[in-house]
Amino acid sequence: MKLRKLLSLLCAVALLLTLAACGGTSDDTTDDTVDTGDAGTTEEPLRVALLLNGTLGDKSFNDSAADGMEMIAQELSNVETKVVEMTFDDTKWEPAVLDACDEGYDIIITGTWQMQEIIARVAPEYPDTHFIVYDTAMDYSQGGYENVYSIEYKQNDGSFLAGVLAASMTQTGQIGFVGGMDNTVIYDFLVGYIQGAQTVKPDIKVASAFVGNFSDSARAKELATSQFNMGADLIFSCASTAGDGTVQAGRELGKMVIGVDSDQAMVYQETDPETAQLIPTSVLKRVDMSLFQAVEAAQKGELAWGTSVSVGIAENCIGLAENEIYESVVPQETRDLVNSYIEQIQNGEIQVKSAFDMSNEELLAFVDAAK
Repeated sequence: MKLRKLLSLLCAVALLLTLAACGGTSDDTTDDTVDTGDAGTTEEPLRVALLLNGTLGDKSFNDSAADGMEMIAQELSNVETKVVEMTFDDTKWEPAVLDACDEGYDIIITGTWQMQEIIARVAPEYPDTHFIVYDTAMDYSQGGYENVYSIEYKQNDGSFLAGVLAASMTQTGQIGFVGGMDNTVIYDFLVGYIQGAQTVKPDIKVASAFVGNFSDSARAKELATSQFNMGADLIFSCASTAGDGTVQAGRELGKMVIGVDSDQAMVYQETDPETAQLIPTSVLKRVDMSLFQAVEAAQKGELAWGTSVSVGIAENCIGLAENEIYESVVPQETRDLVNSYIEQIQNGEIQVKSAFDMSNEELLAFVDAAK
């Protein structure tokens, strides 16, 4: 018997024994009872835990998820939240998920394809616990995941806009891309980026390289420095914590870097405003907004458990950061061009390519042809 069920049973037995000793639920209550009137509530809080398969401080993906938990705690009533940094040690991930289940959390949130297999094993064993997975989706074709809600993102749409901006601003006709792991999600960023850039300048060159993980900032700096030295004057960095290395390479060489997930210029603005000026925009992958929207719907009983959703520009979960640096660094002509493509994507005039729709051979051919 699972721990949470055992605890519930013991509590129920204790309550029955107490009521029996006190004569049941007769009207012979004493004056010790506190009347809370309409102000009180006996409804248990919705307990929500976010389990990060990494650490905070990446200035992008994980921090955005944690921001979503803060939004949930501040804007939704009667919700108890917890954020757990499981670190990058994958041996700790499944035990942490099991601990959260046994601790009785109503909703457990975790993300990336690396957690998909773990949730696939755990979710059927805890049918009374609900799970939200983001940046990946469960395979619902065989059933068995009626308590799991999946959130995917149209990151290729946002990357298309980044490509438009980069191609419009480059002086060399060469731009770059530094990704974390070479998985389908990161390739989806790259595909949209290449298509957007080629839409503006068909002959543009797009160098691309992958760190191999999301934590090695030294390796990201090395890759970015190489691309800058080979002629790229702007790089799109999609490497989470490792992306700090791309930014540092840009600062040392006076080159621009497009951030990802959160508004990275505003993050650096607090401690390093000089570096912030080299980040014209960031592709916002609003993990925070998507998690808030999902938990809000769940609290209202309106979330479609057992299904997957893909969110993008229309849901305010994908876009470009438009801060004061964007307005001062990016020419008005480029901003107008970006806005025109936003409208074309929204009304269906432009279909952005996706790595998820390509075979491995098609994907590699598309990327290699842009180099």
